This record gives sequence, structure tokens and C-alpha cells, in this order.
Amino acid sequence: MQIDWQSYDPGAFHDELIERPGVPRPLATRLASYLQSLGRKDLDEKKLAARLAIKTMGISFTVYSDGQNIDREWPFDLIPRIISADEWALTQRGLEQRVRALNCFIDDVYNGQKAFKDRIIAPELILDSPNFRPQCLGIKPRYGVWAHICGTDLIRDEQGRFLVLEDNLRVPSGVSYMLENRRVTKRVFPELFEDYDIRPVTEYPQELFDMLASLSPRRQVLPEVVVLTPGIYNSAYFEHSYLAQRMGAELVEGSDLVVENDRVYMRNIEGLSQVDVIYRRIDDLFLDPLTFHPDSMLGVPGLFRAWVEGNVALANAPGAGVADDKIVYTYVPDFIKYYLGEEPILPNVPSFRCFEASERQHVLANLDKLVVKPANESGGYGMLMGPQASKAEREEFARRIKDNPRNYLAQPLIPLSTAPILGESASEPRHLDLRPFILQATEGHVTPGGLTRVALVKGSYVVNSSQGGGSKDTWVVQG
Repeated sequence: MQIDWQSYDPGAFHDELIERPGVPRPLATRLASYLQSLGRKDLDEKKLAARLAIKTMGISFTVYSDGQNIDREWPFDLIPRIISADEWALTQRGLEQRVRALNCFIDDVYNGQKAFKDRIIAPELILDSPNFRPQCLGIKPRYGVWAHICGTDLIRDEQGRFLVLEDNLRVPSGVSYMLENRRVTKRVFPELFEDYDIRPVTEYPQELFDMLASLSPRRQVLPEVVVLTPGIYNSAYFEHSYLAQRMGAELVEGSDLVVENDRVYMRNIEGLSQVDVIYRRIDDLFLDPLTFHPDSMLGVPGLFRAWVEGNVALANAPGAGVADDKIVYTYVPDFIKYYLGEEPILPNVPSFRCFEASERQHVLANLDKLVVKPANESGGYGMLMGPQASKAEREEFARRIKDNPRNYLAQPLIPLSTAPILGESASEPRHLDLRPFILQATEGHVTPGGLTRVALVKGSYVVNSSQGGGSKDTWVVQG
């Protein structure tokens, strides 16, 4: 295989690197020229080097199949994605704005509930949500922040505009793969980092630690920060251990912690040491068997009360998932105007709320043209890709929508942007999205770029690694 950009045709889609056959976008000119100069042997060696690096570094993810956990090598494509620094500056402001508004909303839900009284959103949409935690009513976390780490999924449309696809506020994952993608790309293409002024992403673990440390209730001592994992069988365990190691924090399971006198302690060979901040990668309902699921073996008895008493910080805070709902997502532009008094910088994908009768009628009449999503699923599960679905599948989803309209929203099938991948015989366009990570405490921080996920199957819109997707390094480049 040798790359020939003259034969690369993205069709009607906005391509991130190639404007039209044979014509790279201005920022991609040097990259495209370099890749085209490589012979087949060079490209094969680069692909092999990337795969060996991934294997050597142990970069893996877990999928569930037939009741078993299967570890797989991280699927990675060598050709990076390029975003201009000027465009990213605006996108970053939009992401920071969005997370500030979401935190205002979550705080309002558990305290004043002004948005209900002012009819910004119907209270039953929230109070009946599976992610609403009545145990959190009246609680005020430090800085009024509930969602300290957010992964917001962005897509580009046919005009090249960034649109927000969804917000992930419970236990957003993927940042370790963003960091490792950069390491692999540097090992395989070191010469390209001399040609481009690429914004670094390697500071993220330190920025994450600093944000977590700022939440510590003990201000006069060096805070003890730990990462709480469900254990080695969790699909994101690679990331849990990776971030703990990079932050210099302890990786713990629930059995490693104990609560005494409403304070959290970690067991170690010297006895007990007090824990100040827990970056928890466990869902709310498994955090504390005394408050949530009584049969949970993953959490720590008494942890919730220790948090309520202000003796330990939890990130993200319990209850933050009330805004991690695809129905609530449709109201975020309203939240930005209501809580911040600002116009949204980043638009949502146009959406239809199935609980509203007129919009439900439209959805049911146009299932062959729409994408239908359940409100609280993730990873691409439980969706209907209407244009690609069978008549039987559409009829089944119509039944589900009628039975539980609150649980579904629908969106038009946005023609996602594409970028080239190194296929078996040629460079070919594939659809992709982007997940930047936003940190929020006293101030906000957004990763330059983020995790680009790419559909490795031709024509597919599904980018999730659990369903056959891969990823790319993402460069924010000064033009």
C-alpha cells in the first residue's frame, strides 16, 4: 500500500484532512505530503511499530462477550487528526460554558430547584429519573461543583461545524487512551513533531491531581488522593490503574477503605491513613451499601455520610449523573441562558423528545430517517440507526417508544465528518467523533483536542471501541 491522495475521495462528507481528492486542508499539507512520500515498506513498518508499542505498553480495553471479559489490544490508526488552535479556542470556551451550566443545574436540583419553579424543565423529568439521588438533597459540595470531570462528545456536520452529541458526567472514560495515542504517535512519527507546533496533552494527569487536591477538606496537610476502582474485571480498569500511577495516587478497591468516626481511612502495612479525596470510578448505587444498594461489595460502608459531613471529597459527586441523561441534554442550551445569562457557544444536535406528544408522533412517522437513543445507555448500546435498520427493528422500537416515551429521544442522522485511515490496500475515509475532557473546580481546564474515536468499518457511524471502533491521535495545531 502507498498513499495516493488523488484517489482519496471523501464524497459529500466534510473530511478533516483532505478537502477534495488530491487537495489537503492547509494545516494538513505537510502531513499529507509526508505520508504520501512513504513507500509501502515504510508504511508497513510504521503500522507494525505502532502495534508493537501498543502491545509492549499493555494498552488494552475489555469487552464483554458471552458472559466473559475479553482483553483486547487498543485499536489505533496511525494518521492523526488535525484541528486548528484558533478553532479550538472557541470550542474550549463552549465546553467550559457547558460544564459550568450543568453544574449550576445539578446544584439547583439538589438545593433550590428554581428551574422547576420557573418552568425551565418539568420536575417529573428529573425527580423520576433513575439517576436522581434524593439522598443528595440539601448537600453543597465544595465550590458548588458536582461534576468535576466531564467527557463531552462532539461531532462535525457536513459544514464542518462542531456539534455536541452528548455529555458524560458519571464516570467518563477514555482519557488514558488519548494520552497513550500521543505516546504511540511520537514513537512512530517523531519527525512530524518537529514540523508541527502541537499542543501537548501530557500534563493532564498533573492537572487532574491538582484539581482533585483542591477539593481536600484538610487544607493544612498534603492531601491523600486515591482512585477507587471496582477491580480488575471492570472494562476501564486499564484507565483506573494508568491514572493512579501517573498521578502518584493509590489505586484502591472498596475493601481497602474503612470509615471510622465519619472519616475515611486506607488500610496499609503501617495501619490506617486518612483519605481526603476519592476519584471514584464506581457508579453511585454501589458506593455505599448503607445508603444505596445494600448488597454492594464494591463500595465502602459509611462513605456517603463521611462525604455529607465534609470529611472526604468525592469526584464526581454522587448525584451528578442526574445531568448525564440524553433527555436532560436537550435542555442544556436553556440552562446556559437561564443560569449563566449567556448564549450557547456550541450547538446541540437537533433532537426530538419522545415524551412530547407532537414530537413523538413525528418520530414514529419517520423512524426510517432517525437515530433513536435511550436516555441512560452508553457505549452505543440500545440505539436504533433508523436508515440502516430492518422493518422489524423499527417496529420493535416504535413499541418501546410508545411504552416508555420518557426514555427515548431521536435525532437526524448527522453526516459525520471523516478522516483517512490506513486500510489494508489504500487510505480510506472513515467517520469519527471527538471526546474532550473538561476538569472543573475553582476554574475549568479542557484537554487540547481529546480522544478521537473512529469507525473502522466502511460506512459505519458506530465509533465505540466495544463495537468495533478505533481511535487516533488528535493534534491541536497552531496555524
